[in-house]
Amino acid sequence: MEVAVKKINGETSGKKINLSDDIFGIEPNDHAIYLDVKQILANQRQGTHKSKERAEIARTTKKLKKQKGTGGARAGSMKSPLFRGGGRVFGPKPRDYGFKLNKKTKELARKSALAYKVKDNQIMVIEDFTFEAPKTKNYLNVLKALSLDNKKTLLVLGDTNENVYLSGRNISNAKIVTADSINTYDLLNADTLMLAESSVQKIENLLS
Repeated sequence: MEVAVKKINGETSGKKINLSDDIFGIEPNDHAIYLDVKQILANQRQGTHKSKERAEIARTTKKLKKQKGTGGARAGSMKSPLFRGGGRVFGPKPRDYGFKLNKKTKELARKSALAYKVKDNQIMVIEDFTFEAPKTKNYLNVLKALSLDNKKTLLVLGDTNENVYLSGRNISNAKIVTADSINTYDLLNADTLMLAESSVQKIENLLS
């Protein structure tokens, strides 16, 4: 499948690039996408939540009332979960929410996300570019020229480019990554996927 390559000023460069059908043209697998996104979000959880159980509460252990004769249930400690300020029953404890996912499943999920972007016409290939110095205004001008200034975008670079990365870092609806660090969540979370020309071959090598 051929896609026209655009310049960063919004004009057509006259060049076309071929996107591999084995990567960008597969039938998307929704379950693989679900598992990969679930793992990505699970790995982002801190898992540091904690509540105290009755053994950890600092309250008196004096018996509240006599065992019998009050007409109410027997009670022996203010630490009981039944009383206000008592310990919590089966409360959350620090834990790791991460889980294992097969490498081939993750690859299939990324291929499926890319295929959805092509199907929905949400992919754009642009010429490789750089800036002389990091400047947010420069990157905003690129987005404006490509009519993407009001959309959530993901720019995939072939190699690390510090000036481009620093220029777009402070823009809330724009994210910049390299080809070897793309993930399913970022691909699907973006309204438009911007692929630098040099990143296409690297993505195909990574997922082939």
